Amino acid sequence: MTDPVWRAVEQVMGLPISVALRGRHAGSPAGAATWAAVVDDLRAVDAAYSSYLPDSWVSRRRRGEDAPAPEGLGEVLDLAEQARRQSGGAFDVRRGDVLDLDGVVKGWAVARAAQRFRALDETDSCLSGGGDMACWTADPDGRPWEIGIEHPLDPGRLVARVPVARGAVATSGTAHRGAHIVDARTGLAPAGLASVTVIGADLTWVDIEATAAFALGVDGIDWLRARPGRSGLVVHTDGTVEAWSSADAYRS
Repeated sequence: MTDPVWRAVEQVMGLPISVALRGRHAGSPAGAATWAAVVDDLRAVDAAYSSYLPDSWVSRRRRGEDAPAPEGLGEVLDLAEQARRQSGGAFDVRRGDVLDLDGVVKGWAVARAAQRFRALDETDSCLSGGGDMACWTADPDGRPWEIGIEHPLDPGRLVARVPVARGAVATSGTAHRGAHIVDARTGLAPAGLASVTVIGADLTWVDIEATAAFALGVDGIDWLRARPGRSGLVVHTDGTVEAWSSADAYRS
């Protein structure tokens, strides 16, 4: 018999943010209160970093207005610069004078918020931000979460199921938003890939890496293979599926 799972969902940052809890605090007042705090955290991040909200720090900066720096800005900018350097410029949050931090902020914010659930004793959690997952099991040897990877060319079916106990899964591709990812070096959408999924220990980085690898196009596959502690899969535009795992790949 499996533990009952308590689920909840809210629309935040323009995305469905959902949680699944199982164990002692699945549906408890403490579990519900922690979920409410997570939603508040993510709404605060959205208010500061959204490219769509007119009063956010990002929007005000684009208009040349002075505004106090939001919490975590230094960390976000440092992550963005690391990603730019490591991807050879394919991933870049700057487009001339325009700053767009969406490619860093979502995974970073969800990863930080997910840590709240770890304070719930004897409780497993899986927090999803638009389909990218931060998973946790209270017992590291306990039953892992099973994460379905959607087929980008046929979203009604799965291309794989991945067990994750303590770790993260992120996917970038064209299935739901079209060709929204570009190679910052050329300004063009990459060719050859339909989706990239990365599995690792930390959602902040696997989310960045999935986006960067997709921006690199078919060159992103070799780039990912060289990343330590990662595994995942790529779906090509012809439907071919290619899985990889680095020599020291993260094991959930």
